[in-house]
Amino acid sequence: MNKQELIGAVAEATGLTKTDAGKAVEGVFDAITGALKKGDEVRLVGFGTFAVTKRKASTGRNPRTGEPMNISASTQPKFKPGKGLKDAVN
Repeated sequence: MNKQELIGAVAEATGLTKTDAGKAVEGVFDAITGALKKGDEVRLVGFGTFAVTKRKASTGRNPRTGEPMNISASTQPKFKPGKGLKDAVN
């Protein structure tokens, strides 16, 4: 499912127009992104948790040449599915 299909599904489920459903979906994405940028966690009970984790700097290898290379430290968004989502998929 891509973003347009998601918007269509939300519009159908809620009775909103596709334009309004698109604004709603964008609003949810923006709210989650904004919270993660601030370092906050977003918990959606039954669905899952979005969080930010820090990755340490490390040394890797260039797969083409085998040369060691430095991988800089970074922050990564993570998603941990909740029990309700896990149960629905299984």
